[in-house]
Amino acid sequence: MEYFNLNDGNRIPKIGFGTYKLNGSRGVFAIQAALKNGYRLLDSAVNYENEGAVGRAIKNSSLNRDDIFITSKLPGRHHKYQEAIEQIQESLYAANLDYYDLYLIHWPNPKENHYLEAWQAMLDAQRFGLIRSVGVSNFEPTHIEHLYRETGVMPAVNQVELHPYWSNKTIREYDDNHNIITEAWSPLQRAGEAFQEKEIIDLAQKYHKSPAQIILRWETQLNVVPIPKASSYEHQISNLDIFDFKLTPEEVQKLINLDKISARRFDPNEHEEF
Repeated sequence: MEYFNLNDGNRIPKIGFGTYKLNGSRGVFAIQAALKNGYRLLDSAVNYENEGAVGRAIKNSSLNRDDIFITSKLPGRHHKYQEAIEQIQESLYAANLDYYDLYLIHWPNPKENHYLEAWQAMLDAQRFGLIRSVGVSNFEPTHIEHLYRETGVMPAVNQVELHPYWSNKTIREYDDNHNIITEAWSPLQRAGEAFQEKEIIDLAQKYHKSPAQIILRWETQLNVVPIPKASSYEHQISNLDIFDFKLTPEEVQKLINLDKISARRFDPNEHEEF
């Protein structure tokens, strides 16, 4: 596994494993298999309702806790300070963990405008030792600037929608300029429509890789951490096999050029989740 350095001195694997909709015993088996197959970053959230499955998979694995990078996310309904503190504790209890490697505010919910309280709670939880790195998800530069002005602390990570039809250039450039690692949810673009793009098929043939591997490698070369989900052993292993080739700068740009404004699913300035 290769790693990116975070702005707080910690490090994060360059590719992770998404756990959305992996629940119950089926989720435990899939997550346990991912760990066995080489994944070291697990991405969960309170709203996924599977922190328990993540914790059980970790317990069932033979890995040391310090070898696994575990993420969860704070839901919008618990942005107020005391609720945020208690939810972070409940997240840890649910997963049977002493700490999370990374905890994110899931959505800014700017109309409610309590995300600064949530951020302050997470900074305190970090001081308490409950969280190693603090970050955000689906945040625009204006939201991040507000956090920094009030607390003087930049997020270590910003997890956003990012795939071949939405390379999220503005966010990537902002994050890069402020030493924030960008993570990609939905990195393979749901339904796999992008797999049919000629540019991606041509690159897959050139490098003897699958379209999914081309996309995931492209994202890591953008200094982005993709977190694909895969239930099958074959896809889990295939998605990790991306570090033995490198796209040229021109090829990276070809995939960026696939951007479609209409492909973005949610606008964080308008969309809210609780």
